[in-house]
Amino acid sequence: MLKFLGENYYFDIDELEKQVSTEKSSIQAPPIENEDGEFIDEPEQQISITRYETFKNLIDVVLTEREELDEGLGVHGANNLTIPFKIAFNTLLINKIIKTL
Repeated sequence: MLKFLGENYYFDIDELEKQVSTEKSSIQAPPIENEDGEFIDEPEQQISITRYETFKNLIDVVLTEREELDEGLGVHGANNLTIPFKIAFNTLLINKIIKTL
């Protein structure tokens, strides 16, 4: 395990899936018929593209941070982290996508 700011963190994929999933629309769309005359069911899962893309970009920022962090400094070492990293990390933490072990 790799410690960061005195904790071990991980991405909760199940929570991410819950966060981007949307409820099926209550408006019934007409059934879609394929070339063979069979009706095609609508997809099982629907996601919010806006939430998906936002979380995707936030995770990308967290995973590509280039600043060195001196663990010996503890929380004071976090001052060297970039503003995009801090915002992305905090947003994912608040939305329970990043969790501690």
